[in-house]
Amino acid sequence: MGNFPHCTINMSKEEKIKKFDANGIGQLNDGMFGLPFSLDECETVLIPVPWEVTVSYGGGTADGPRAILDASYQVDLYDPFVKDAWKKGIGMDALSEEIRAKSDALRAKAESYIEALANGASEQDAVLKKTSEEITQACLWMNQWVKSRVLHFMNQGKTVGLIGGDHSTPLGMMQALSEKYPQFAVLQIDAHADLRNAYEGFEFSHASIMFNALKLKQIEKLVQVGIRDYCEEELNLIQQSNGRVVTFFDRDIKYAEYVGDSWDRICNRIVNELPQHVYLSFDIDGLDPKLCPNTGTPVAGGFETEQVLFLLEKIVRSGRTFIAFDLNEVSPGETEWDANVAARLIYRIANLVKASQS
Repeated sequence: MGNFPHCTINMSKEEKIKKFDANGIGQLNDGMFGLPFSLDECETVLIPVPWEVTVSYGGGTADGPRAILDASYQVDLYDPFVKDAWKKGIGMDALSEEIRAKSDALRAKAESYIEALANGASEQDAVLKKTSEEITQACLWMNQWVKSRVLHFMNQGKTVGLIGGDHSTPLGMMQALSEKYPQFAVLQIDAHADLRNAYEGFEFSHASIMFNALKLKQIEKLVQVGIRDYCEEELNLIQQSNGRVVTFFDRDIKYAEYVGDSWDRICNRIVNELPQHVYLSFDIDGLDPKLCPNTGTPVAGGFETEQVLFLLEKIVRSGRTFIAFDLNEVSPGETEWDANVAARLIYRIANLVKASQS
């Protein structure tokens, strides 16, 4: 969006809003979504984390943040739920070359490690053990980097979102939120339960994000929605969690609808499981894979975008507060279709998150 003059350094935010044409064409040298604001002027800051070290199937998610930024200029700024939402400002933090370089280097090592295990090698092999330890230390470093960036912006009063990368990337964000909130729930939109313990030998695997999140005592509840690919060990963890993990499986949702239940009533039951403060963790493979065919581990089934947004709007209407959010596992592919879908989702989600805080 835009058609906005770029000599705006000395303009106040109010002056920029007055001069900005929200119905215009996106300008690539404006901010994200073509908005005219500096990062300091944006009330919501997105932290890009181009990291995909432990992905277990398809790659490309490290390209997600850049592709989403590029696609954002095609997003119209009218939001049917939040009036004049664009005026609050959404901006993306600088892409970290260090994060990307470490990810690329370690991804190659992780692929060799996984291939060796698939061919019968032992995790105790000296070379493999060294590789695993190196990857673990790098993941710890990445988590700390994310935590530091999140706290940096939260301490400025910003609403923060994270854009992956694979689904391992938001653990540092949840650690940061644990320093700000004594209790909160995680609402996970996903095809996978992500409750595996050290999947493929990696403690901080993308398939272990929620297993690791549950180690944080501040996370009082994990509410999972759309799960349709999981192992028996994960199901046992859910069933033995004493209600700390509540899962709305994709199969159960669809079967309920087949016999006459409605998505509206199902959403009411999901909302009733949530406490006041909610962190949204959204793996794009929670959607129908026609909307994200290039994501790393697509699974048949899933949601339309408006189904998810309908649920989020209900949460906002309920008076609950989204404290932050992430969107992960976007791999743009050759056509960048997935990034197009993601950019539109991020705009709507960021607006809803901000609306819940007012």
